[in-house]
Amino acid sequence: MPDWEKRFRAPRVSLPDWAEDAPHRSLFVSNATGTYELYAWDRATGEQRQVTHRANGTTDGVLSPDGEWIWWFDDKDGDEFGIWRRRPFGAALVDGETDEPAVPGLDPSYPAGLAICRDGRTSVVGRSTDDDGSTIHLARAGEAPVELYRHRESAGVGDLSHDGSLIAVEHTEHGDAMHSALRVLRPDGSAVAELDDTEGGTVELGLEVLGFAPVDGDSRLLIGHQRRGRWEPLVWEVTTGEQTDLRLDLPGDVAAEWYPDGSALLIAHSFEARSDLWRYDLASGELTEVATPPGTVSGATARPDGTVEYLWSSAAEPSVVRSTTGEIVLDPPGLKSPGSVPVEDVWVEGPGGRVHALIQRPVGTTGPLPTVFEIHGGPTWHDSDSFAAGPAAWIDHGYAVVRVNYRGSTGYGRAWTDALKHRVGLIELEDIAAVREWAVTSGLADPDRLILTGGSWGGYLTLLGLGVQPDAWALGIAAVPVADYVTAYHDEMEALKAMDRTLLGGTPEEVPERFEASSPLTYVDAVKAPVYISAGVNDPRCPIRQIDNYVHRLAAREAAHEVYRYDAGHGSLVVDERIKQVRLELDFAERHLGK
Repeated sequence: MPDWEKRFRAPRVSLPDWAEDAPHRSLFVSNATGTYELYAWDRATGEQRQVTHRANGTTDGVLSPDGEWIWWFDDKDGDEFGIWRRRPFGAALVDGETDEPAVPGLDPSYPAGLAICRDGRTSVVGRSTDDDGSTIHLARAGEAPVELYRHRESAGVGDLSHDGSLIAVEHTEHGDAMHSALRVLRPDGSAVAELDDTEGGTVELGLEVLGFAPVDGDSRLLIGHQRRGRWEPLVWEVTTGEQTDLRLDLPGDVAAEWYPDGSALLIAHSFEARSDLWRYDLASGELTEVATPPGTVSGATARPDGTVEYLWSSAAEPSVVRSTTGEIVLDPPGLKSPGSVPVEDVWVEGPGGRVHALIQRPVGTTGPLPTVFEIHGGPTWHDSDSFAAGPAAWIDHGYAVVRVNYRGSTGYGRAWTDALKHRVGLIELEDIAAVREWAVTSGLADPDRLILTGGSWGGYLTLLGLGVQPDAWALGIAAVPVADYVTAYHDEMEALKAMDRTLLGGTPEEVPERFEASSPLTYVDAVKAPVYISAGVNDPRCPIRQIDNYVHRLAAREAAHEVYRYDAGHGSLVVDERIKQVRLELDFAERHLGK
């Protein structure tokens, strides 16, 4: 078995979630059986059990605070439209049995947040549908769910206070889906407090819920804000309105969560594609570093004994769940993933400012090399110094890999993220072009063997780039892309329609010229490079019909292209399927560019 395949097959685990009132009970995700599923872990006995088993996998699960119930989201073949089900923590998985609906009376929907009360009998469920918009319901065992909130724009459950008396809601009633406002409700639906930094959508400042204080009778809500041009935490006393700003002397974006006794915050700090952890004492204001290796911490949690567990990796080293005790928390048995090569940082002057790119090249090679521009999705996301099996596969086959944190990416300040407006797609391609120019002139990349590739928004930018910059790329490989922006808008889930209206300034009927300028379909006849597209037939984010429209245009002019459709949604949770997709991509590149 080649190393690139071992990286996909090696068992891996997520950061375990633990029950607030039963911290010895945990829930995590693993691909140990070849499909990503949920697992229960009793730390007192060491027992680990698989608790979901579906053909296309399961990753959305929540452990109730009392540790008695596991909630998981049940959709159809990856279409993200379904209901929450639940099962007792200690129940064995039996073939043919179906777990009970967690909230009888709620019709299927797209999920929009979930919070479960400590009593285990009360929950707050967020829903999103095309017909109803966003709704939030209070559900008590044995009673019909009660609607607390409804609005056409996107909204979701933020958190539930420790005693169940307060419900935090994130909403975008002002019409800006990129920047949420906050509302705190009582269980009867009456409003307690409001916080809105958008001034009715005229100012691009967002808020996010980070969590209520984990103490009975404590109405402090930890939130994230962007008032100084980046994400930072503050403590909002929702009953009095008092806000305690935390001015932390850390560059980059800062998030936080509570320590279990509510006396301190675990700070997650992200800067220039790396991240680290800190402890902030609320009484003294003292900031103390929590030692972690260089690389990326993709999740962390403080345990009741004061230790911190975190999921860590770097581009060269596979992910592992570590503890500040020095121990590895979860070490799945079986095949171990081979490592890869470290990243190099490159900063390139672009039309909107300095663009950060992460470079990997095969060991012992000199340029110019065939080079893959692997473009991240989101678009509000960023590539980091973390382990990724996909790029490592290209490196094993002799390619250099370049990843670009274009305008729209997170982690470089609010202005960089919010620059992605109206000229959607074209802005990102300008930054990618600047890095491409550097890659060629520096001697890294062979200009005749440049591959543009990515998934989701990265797949969209791939198809758009092949049409807008047809002479720049030798090959295009797009996974689950936006291909026909107008049709995608009409077919996608409502939450993404709201995001598109924010990005482009309206609907396709209101701003047709912007949708046309940003749609790969507009430029399909200019595409020169061979195109490979993979798509999930149940994808609610980048629906199949709009991809078919693009493919039909390629076929009409007999342009070189291949299409692979698979029976899942926005990506696959099945390891064999993911390996098959990578193998097809590598084979497509070899047939058109040579070894």
